[in-house]
Amino acid sequence: MRSRRPLTALVLLAATACSTGPALENQGEITAPPGDSKHLTIGSAGFTESDLLAQMYALLLGRAGYSTKIISVTNREIYEPALENGQIDIVPEYAATFADWLNAKKNGSDADPVGSPDLAATMKALRALAAPRGLTVLDPGRAVDQNAFAVTAAYAGKHHLKTLSDLGRSGLPVRLAAGDECVERPYCAPGLRKTYGIDITAVDPKGVGTTQAKQAVQSGRDQMVLTTTTDATLDDFGLVLLADDKHLQNADYLVPVVNRSRAGGAGVRKALGRLNTVLTTADLARLNEQVDSWRRLPEDVARTYLRSEHLIPGKDG
Repeated sequence: MRSRRPLTALVLLAATACSTGPALENQGEITAPPGDSKHLTIGSAGFTESDLLAQMYALLLGRAGYSTKIISVTNREIYEPALENGQIDIVPEYAATFADWLNAKKNGSDADPVGSPDLAATMKALRALAAPRGLTVLDPGRAVDQNAFAVTAAYAGKHHLKTLSDLGRSGLPVRLAAGDECVERPYCAPGLRKTYGIDITAVDPKGVGTTQAKQAVQSGRDQMVLTTTTDATLDDFGLVLLADDKHLQNADYLVPVVNRSRAGGAGVRKALGRLNTVLTTADLARLNEQVDSWRRLPEDVARTYLRSEHLIPGKDG
């Protein structure tokens, strides 16, 4: 059975707030064999993409003989400790972001980042940080949700822009719609200047990929917007992505993270690994669009996609 139980998150939050399991420094070396519980809890971070992935995980695991439930916990500070102590068994995560989050948790907020554009290096660092916490990071797939930058199709056509390098070479002044943190984040305004030589004249603090930010670029108030590679609404605003051809952005590939003692066995790895063979960044953007723009339920979108890829039986299967 699969069920969506948001209220469970309230219980989880309260329980986790009181106890998040043994502190890392008190945990011994993890040597027990990985577990294979047949009753698993999948965590969603509460936004469209995470909901879709959680639903796909549940459907794939159901096909493999597992019973699952999904809970929504929007705060990583809550769901990661719950993942460690077994209140949650599986969550969809992003390799570089989660690596840096665990690194900061271990070494402090001023620790040098370990996430990078290099997927292999990022995964090595992530797994080294996750393992002592009783977490196993499964293999990444083909889909990546990275920061990305978009301009209007008309602007790109007029100035012959396909990549961020093209924009840098153009010498055009660029007002950037983004979150206010973009002023100092290395992947944002400083990185665009340093890596691509783009003349960022100002950051318009309208958020990351928000409607207001896209409208500002659409209207010509700003020339570029910070969004993500799986943004499903760019066409609605006449926007196109410029390729990150010098790989400024980190390798935020989608990865399932599991509690080793409950879901670290070969059964879960094999069931979820089937998604890696098919799901692409473009697929994920289209699925997001069906939920955000077409108002379809994440579970319905997830089921239709998996059936179309022959990962679960069709209606007559």
